Amino acid sequence: MLPMQRFAALLALGASLSILQVQAIEEPRYNQISLRAEVGREVAHDRMHVTLYREEQDADPAKLAAQVTASLNRALERARAIKTVNLGLGSRQSYPVYDDKGRKVVAWRERAELRLESADFAALAKLSGELLDELQMADMHFSLSADSRKVHEDQLLKQAVAAFKARAQLVSEAMGASGYKLVRLDLNSSGGSRPPMPMAAMKDMRMAESAPVPQIEGGNSELEVNASGVIEVQLP
Repeated sequence: MLPMQRFAALLALGASLSILQVQAIEEPRYNQISLRAEVGREVAHDRMHVTLYREEQDADPAKLAAQVTASLNRALERARAIKTVNLGLGSRQSYPVYDDKGRKVVAWRERAELRLESADFAALAKLSGELLDELQMADMHFSLSADSRKVHEDQLLKQAVAAFKARAQLVSEAMGASGYKLVRLDLNSSGGSRPPMPMAAMKDMRMAESAPVPQIEGGNSELEVNASGVIEVQLP
């Protein structure tokens, strides 16, 4: 075959393959049904987070910084004695305070945070209450740890797939099909937490050493996994 003839034959073959591919893409699909199955559960939070802070004001910025630092250091020393509580310093800010006309700096104000986290709710609640003689409370909230979330989501994934298969089988039988084949399956997870306790109650949690440890309810997270997809029923 001459070179030009061979080139023309290759062009014709390529065009034929392109037409076949387009026809395959555009070919309608019959007996396809979209399905969705959802499963969910409530999971108790297993992490407690507390943010405490110290805020002071003084005309001397160096003296102010020293006061705030000393207060944080005392709180850290007391908190380190509780081995089940993780410690971390949060944000620290200093800003000027102006006179009534807003022109002259009359003082400086500084705020520094101490962040505590633990799976031992009772120990952290007790420690937080004891530290309120040195610091103030800014926030208390609860969360689900990454390890716990993964364990529960893995279980829900299996349940969601099983629920999808059961629904697919039910639809197939209802249509009098001999069976079905899976065309597409998508899995998605979501989840949100419920606030367990208003902050107004938390801010008054000042305790004497002899006071009983308050019962802390950490609330739950609602985890959900949904399986959505398309099946093709095989009609006789």
